[in-house]
Amino acid sequence: MIQYNKKALRELRYNEKPIYSFVVKSPEVYSNIDWATVESFGEEWSKFSEFSDDEIKIAGDEYFDIISKRMLTEDSIVLDVGCGAGRWSKYLDGKVKFVEAIDPSEAVYPAMGLLKNSNCRVTQASVDDIPFDDDSFDFVFSLGVLHHIPDTADALKKCVQKLKKGGHFMVYLYYNMDNRNRLYKLFFSISNSIRLIVHKMGSGGKKTVCDLIATLVYLPLAKFAWITMKLGLKKIARLLPLYNYHDKTFRLMRNDALDRFGTPLEQRFTREEITQMMRDAGLSDITFSSREPFWHAVGTKGG
Repeated sequence: MIQYNKKALRELRYNEKPIYSFVVKSPEVYSNIDWATVESFGEEWSKFSEFSDDEIKIAGDEYFDIISKRMLTEDSIVLDVGCGAGRWSKYLDGKVKFVEAIDPSEAVYPAMGLLKNSNCRVTQASVDDIPFDDDSFDFVFSLGVLHHIPDTADALKKCVQKLKKGGHFMVYLYYNMDNRNRLYKLFFSISNSIRLIVHKMGSGGKKTVCDLIATLVYLPLAKFAWITMKLGLKKIARLLPLYNYHDKTFRLMRNDALDRFGTPLEQRFTREEITQMMRDAGLSDITFSSREPFWHAVGTKGG
C-alpha cells in the first residue's frame, strides 16, 4: 500500500469502513475538472454498481489485451485513475499486489462495495490532485475517463507523473472515428446530436431516455451483429455500429448508454493525437490495440 503524501480533508464512511477524501468542490482548487460531469458519473455508478464476474472478465479482457505479463505482475503496485464503480480494479484483484482506486465522485461508495475483501483501497481524489508521491506506482491506468476532463493532455501527464520510471501507463480515450467509413461517421454524428440534448435533462428523465436508447438502439444492433457473426460474416459484423456489444449483457448496454448520452463533457481523439499526448507525457514504446474499444493504448515511462 502506498502512503498518502498529504492529510485527507475528511473521512467518508461505507459500512463503518473509511474512505479518505481529498476532494473539495472548488474551481479555485481544481481548474481541470468539470463538476457537472463528475456528478453525472456519481449518479451513473450509483445506478449501475453491480457486475457479475463474467461481465467484468469479458470487458476487462478487451482492455487488457495489450498488457503482457512483463508489464503487470503479481508484485505490481497499481493506480486506477477514475475507477468509477471499481470494475477494472476488481478485474485485477488477485493478479497484482495492490490496487489504489481513486475517483472524485460519489462512485467511491459503490466501488467500496464491489471491492470489499479485495487487495484494493478506494480513495476519493481527482486527477488534478492525486495524493501520492511521483514515481510511486509500477502500473497506472485510466479507462474511459480522461476524455471527460477539460484538458485531457494535462490530466494524462499527471497520471504518468505517479508512474515509476520503466513502468507502464494504459489509457482508453474515445476515438474520433478516424478508422471508420462515412456511413459510420454519419451514425455517430446523429447520436452525438442526441447526446447534446439528453445530457441536459434532469436525472430521472435522462435515465429513462438512456434506457430507451439501450432498448431500441443498442440491443437490436448488438443482436444484428451477433447474428451476422453466427452466419460466419465476421468481417462485415465488425464494421457494424455497436458491434462491440454483440457479446455484452443488456445491463452493460444500459450502463454504457447512460455513460454515452448522459455525460455533459465528452472529447474525442485520433490515434495520432493520443500518440502525441502520450509522448509529451514522457512515454515511449507506445502500443495500440487493433481491436475495440478504440482507442486503448499502453506506453512505457522513460528514464
